[in-house]
Amino acid sequence: MLRCHLLGHRFRFLHEGETMRWRCARGCGAEGSKRYPTARDAERYARAFDREDEADLGRRAPLGLLPLRLWRAWRRRRDGADGGPRAVTRSR
Repeated sequence: MLRCHLLGHRFRFLHEGETMRWRCARGCGAEGSKRYPTARDAERYARAFDREDEADLGRRAPLGLLPLRLWRAWRRRRDGADGGPRAVTRSR
């Protein structure tokens, strides 16, 4: 699904006995599960992961950070962090 590729998955977590399950709320089909030693552990992890940090949303937005990511990639490439010879530049 295009929205998941652009914005990331929106996982919802639930527990069924000793198993924690997750599924993308956007309906793209991404899902998984993990088994814990006790049902209490599965419930605790599902509750901890199934929350939305709305106060943090702008800082985590993939599209909002695109200019910063491009600038860092350009800077890494310019400074030789991509495995090539390292260019030494100093600015004052």
